[in-house]
Amino acid sequence: MTDLLVAGGQVLRPDMTVERADVLVDQDSGDIVAVDDPGELGGDGELDASGGLVIPGLVNAHTHVAMTLLRGYADDKPLDAWLQEDIWPVESELTPEDVRVGAELGLVEMIRSGTTALSDMYFHVDEIATAVGDAGLRAVLGHTAVTVAKDDEGARADMQASLDTALELDGAADGRIRTTFQPHSLTTVGEEYLREFVPEAAAEGLPIHLHANETTDEVAPIVDENGMRPLEYAEDVGLLGPDTFAAHCVHVDETEIDLLAETGTGVVHCPASNMKLASGMAPVQAMLDAGVTVGLGTDGAASNNDLDMFDELRDAAMVGKLATGDASAVPAAAAVEMATANGADLLGFDSGRVAAGANADLAVVDLDAAHLTPAHDLVSHLAYAVRGSDVRHTVCDGRVLMRDREVTVVDAAAVRERAGEHAAALVGRASEN
Repeated sequence: MTDLLVAGGQVLRPDMTVERADVLVDQDSGDIVAVDDPGELGGDGELDASGGLVIPGLVNAHTHVAMTLLRGYADDKPLDAWLQEDIWPVESELTPEDVRVGAELGLVEMIRSGTTALSDMYFHVDEIATAVGDAGLRAVLGHTAVTVAKDDEGARADMQASLDTALELDGAADGRIRTTFQPHSLTTVGEEYLREFVPEAAAEGLPIHLHANETTDEVAPIVDENGMRPLEYAEDVGLLGPDTFAAHCVHVDETEIDLLAETGTGVVHCPASNMKLASGMAPVQAMLDAGVTVGLGTDGAASNNDLDMFDELRDAAMVGKLATGDASAVPAAAAVEMATANGADLLGFDSGRVAAGANADLAVVDLDAAHLTPAHDLVSHLAYAVRGSDVRHTVCDGRVLMRDREVTVVDAAAVRERAGEHAAALVGRASEN
């Protein structure tokens, strides 16, 4: 067994308490062996956490990582116009290599800000899987199927591609990649295709990830056409359950929140994207109170515009208070749990906690900064003051992905250069068509 000792710092425990401790990691199995008092453990190698706080690696539970190439490309528009006028046209020009390079850029950004696991919805998924494998992160991936504006043959082919991709890639990257069946949303996939393919996904034991109730424009058509709320419709076609997690859920009512809780369906809150696109404020505290597992996601970098989960943590806590008019809503500890343990639960990883037996997915936050002084409450700092640039080390599956702010698994400068070139060429092609 090859051991790594993360030593000299404080540790965030699963119960949100903080204590001085060292963490011993088995780099062969990728698990945490022990968390013990300083000086009680020894390892073959050491990662210096002195002056820092060891936390679980953050979990970005909903993103479109290759959309880093579109960061800043189209801003300040509502969702429908943004998608139809800007994003979808340029995405039609994406090549597999573009997706690979965009994914590499996003993964570097996540490593540098302490994220160790992500759930991605996109296409050319084999390219994203290769990038994840090289970068050493943990991921849930899938091909996102859309049937609107397609003939029956094309619609079925896209749904089948989502099934096939999930089955082919599950367990890739030495088990660090899991997969989901991904109908894009309740308004972009026809009912007949949901009723046909959702049971097939269930028969294969595939989890399901989709967008739901992101805007009022997604709610009204379903109510008008089906006489029921969107998540009632989702339950009717078999989408809800303990292996399903839905992104956004901004416009859900009490009935739908109860339905999420009763079925064990998870939710991924994306506050920054929802604010930027003026989609609304999700009733996160009501969902937490009902027992719904709520994680956090950045959404894509085209609608955020970064992949820093510490930004998302702060936004979640702030918006939670504004949405309720209650300063005690979505408190710091709840926001941190959403970004760690809750997200890991949604994705099916034994991560999100610094404890013996858990995946060795860790980040070390450097506390030696003016904006983190004084240290009255480090959990408060994680929610309200820490920035991604405060992360000193990032570890996933026992492997050091970043040491002393230096990414060790890929050439970050070369990734940025390639991404700039591909983004310029992509926009150039789109402007010609």
